[in-house]
Amino acid sequence: MEAEGITMLGKHIAQGSYEVMNLHVGQLPSATKLYLKTHIFCGTKPGPTMLLLAGMHGDEINGIEIVRRALDQKIFDHVVAGNVIVIPILNIYGFINFSRHVPDGKDVNRSFPGTSRGSLASRVAHLLTKNVLPIIDFGIDLHTGGDNRFNFPQVRFNRRDDQARQLAEQFNAPIMIEKGLIPKSLRKVARDMKVPIIVYEGGESLRLDGYVIDEALRGIKRVMLMNGMTTEEVHEKKSSLYAKTSWIRASTSGLFIWSQKSGTQVRKGEPLGSIFDPQGRSRSAVLATRDSFIIGHNNTPVVHKGDALFHLAYNSSK
Repeated sequence: MEAEGITMLGKHIAQGSYEVMNLHVGQLPSATKLYLKTHIFCGTKPGPTMLLLAGMHGDEINGIEIVRRALDQKIFDHVVAGNVIVIPILNIYGFINFSRHVPDGKDVNRSFPGTSRGSLASRVAHLLTKNVLPIIDFGIDLHTGGDNRFNFPQVRFNRRDDQARQLAEQFNAPIMIEKGLIPKSLRKVARDMKVPIIVYEGGESLRLDGYVIDEALRGIKRVMLMNGMTTEEVHEKKSSLYAKTSWIRASTSGLFIWSQKSGTQVRKGEPLGSIFDPQGRSRSAVLATRDSFIIGHNNTPVVHKGDALFHLAYNSSK
C-alpha cells in the first residue's frame, strides 16, 4: 500500500512528520501503567510502511540496542518515501525484570493474535495485531539467542512466502535460514494477514555484541534502500542460504567447554568441544554430526544430558 502518513488509534500522523505515541497495554499490581513507546516516522512522499520491532522477549537486549542505535543515528529521520513504525521494547515487564516472559510466565511470541481480555502477553499481542499489523506492509522482528545460547547473525523467513524471502534477501544478513511458521507467533499471524515479517537473530540474551548490532543496522538500511524509503547506499556482500537446521545435544552431564563456535564451517566428525566429569575421571567428545555451518552455540559451562550445545545449518540430506 502507498500510505500518505499513518492513522493509528484514531490519530493521524501526516507526511513529513514524526510522532511518539504511548500505547497503553496494562497495569501492574503496584498500579504502575505499562505503555509501548512507539516512534512513527512519516516520509515526505507516499510509500510502504515498515515495522521495526525489538524486545519481544525482555532479556534479548541486543535487539533493543539495535533500535536505540538506529534512533540515535537518526537513520529514520530522513525517510524520503513511506513510513517507519519503531517499537524499541515490546515486553516492558520482561525488560525491567531481565526476563524472557511476562509475570505469569507466558511468552508473548506464543500469544498471538491475543485478546483484550486475556493475560498481559495476550493483551500485548492483541494490541500489535489490531493496531499495527493492519497498517504495515512488512516488518523486521529483532531477536537474540536465549538460555546462554549465542546466535550468529542470521535472518529467518517463511520458505512458502516469496515476499518474506525477498525481504530476507534485501536485509542480506551473513546467514539466511528457511524456517516454518510457529503457531500463535507474530510471523504466523502476520502471514495470515498477508504481511511478510522476517526475524533477525543474533547474539546472546543479556549481552551486547558489536558485530551483531552492526550487521543488523546495515540490514535495516539495505531494506529501506531497496524499498525506495531512503537513498543511503549500504555496502553489499554475499549471504549464505540454508534450508535445514538441527541441534547437537549433550550425550552426558558435566562441564562443557567448546572448541568451535558460531560462525564456523565444520566437517562431519570434527571435534567441537568436550564435556568433562567434574571429578576429573572422564571426558566425552562432542563431534559434528554432519558437514554444516554453526549458527548457534551454548555458552553454559555446566550442562545436563540432552541440553542443546550446537545449532547446525546445512542443505545436504547426508
